[in-house]
Amino acid sequence: MSDGAPLGSGGLGSAESMPGSGAPPLLRMTGIRKSFPGVLAVDGVDFTVEAGEIHALLGENGAGKSTLLKILAGAQPPDAGRIELSGEPVELESPLDAQAHGIVTIYQEFNLIPTLTVAENVFIGREPLRYGLVDWPRMRRETRAIIGRVGLDLSPDRLVADLSVAEQQMVEIAKALAVSSKLIVMDEPTSALAESEAATLFRICRDLKAEGIGIVFVSHRLDEVKTLCDRLTVLRDGRLVGSAEVADVEIDDIIRMMVGREVDRLFERRRGQRTGAPALVVDGLSAEGDPRDPSATRLFDISFHVARGEIVGLAGLVGAGRTELARSIFGADPIARGRVTVDGVAVDLRSPEGAIRAGIGLVPEDRKQQALFLALAVRLNLSIAALGHLTSRFGFVDERAEGVLVEDYKRRLNIKMASAGVEVGNLSGGNQQKVVLARWLALKPKVLIVDEPTRGIDVAAKAEVHQLLFELAEAGLAILAISSELSEILTLSDRILTMREGRLTGDVAIEAASEERLMQLMTLGAATQQRQAADAPAN
Repeated sequence: MSDGAPLGSGGLGSAESMPGSGAPPLLRMTGIRKSFPGVLAVDGVDFTVEAGEIHALLGENGAGKSTLLKILAGAQPPDAGRIELSGEPVELESPLDAQAHGIVTIYQEFNLIPTLTVAENVFIGREPLRYGLVDWPRMRRETRAIIGRVGLDLSPDRLVADLSVAEQQMVEIAKALAVSSKLIVMDEPTSALAESEAATLFRICRDLKAEGIGIVFVSHRLDEVKTLCDRLTVLRDGRLVGSAEVADVEIDDIIRMMVGREVDRLFERRRGQRTGAPALVVDGLSAEGDPRDPSATRLFDISFHVARGEIVGLAGLVGAGRTELARSIFGADPIARGRVTVDGVAVDLRSPEGAIRAGIGLVPEDRKQQALFLALAVRLNLSIAALGHLTSRFGFVDERAEGVLVEDYKRRLNIKMASAGVEVGNLSGGNQQKVVLARWLALKPKVLIVDEPTRGIDVAAKAEVHQLLFELAEAGLAILAISSELSEILTLSDRILTMREGRLTGDVAIEAASEERLMQLMTLGAATQQRQAADAPAN
């Protein structure tokens, strides 16, 4: 299908195609261009947002969305183009300048200071003063009102470090509401939220829309776009594909616009897989939780296995203990009791080093905070776990062997980068995730644990990661895959484990699995379902 072909019942038009009331749009970006060494990131893009509109900005990782948003946030100057707010040309020379013009950006990586309180984070740099000193009672009072608006019921004096990820996301939104915003940019705002918390966010977005505030909504969850947004704009390879009314297009049409090809076979499940003997065995594992994290879930007597060549999915709601289980198996969190073996040999769980020696690799859920050194080169990020195999007896890294390793995984995993020397933080989310996967594959593990392997990456990169996991399993790797998306769990898994409040509640063969069945096990647990079935009157 060509870029200009009709979509759904409507059509794909230019960014200027939305009929207006005669007033200029809230935001108009025209002919925006930005290049970096070796990369043309944004190439002549037009983008408009009306007042009181929720506008989705979509595209694969690397499509140019982040660069366009950084220009809008004043973090990067455009090489060419024009920006207008309510018809007046503006130059956004810094984030503070953008904020002064009423543009607030909520990034996927939070801009909160963990050692400060909620109130201090909400009003940082804008603290109310009384007689030249911070008016603490007023700041607490106004913070309480703002966080109540986003559905948070907590003290303004709580340290941000003590909040859950979802609560921190709501504090970020509260910061935006505390400013006199005209345009709020939300970059993957629901990636860390449970369904109920996302529903609260959607309510807030609709309230802001009713107040005439414009919202730029960036998300890879296209069902959310269909639910919430009025209009969408798609970028691909730094160029504008077009804009459309959300009501006029279907999700498959949007994906086709984003990836430039048909999507029927993007997310096929593998079939005819063969599994071998158990590689990973977890027996009676219990843990008290991380004492530094009040929201961490305790684990109770967990036992399961993953065979060679098998992908076992792990599903559960927020707080079920999935990440805590992964970290305990990897030796990153202490356990109270239990045993983990790989190929029948007990794993030393006192540190990750013992798990790595046993052949366990862990791709954590937050790649930027827990896996990557964003300011360092791709080369070092990829090879760092394998340096012991790349170092001579004199203690020097064999740079030639390192280069061969990096080029090998660049080719095998289709990692898109200008060179191995580029900072990994400059790669797209999907390519960053591939670098983390390559790091562990370079150690040739027997067991790979992947926690939220496709969080924050686009549909095409997600399909590539799925295919890679299939190929690894077919090569005999045992894989434990954790995901908040039940559709992903059902696509990836040969067998699915469910958790609730730190306990395993189900072990379901893929043939018997459905979203409804998994949700029952995640919310009620097997014992409750059995009691309900026993108490149900006979027909």
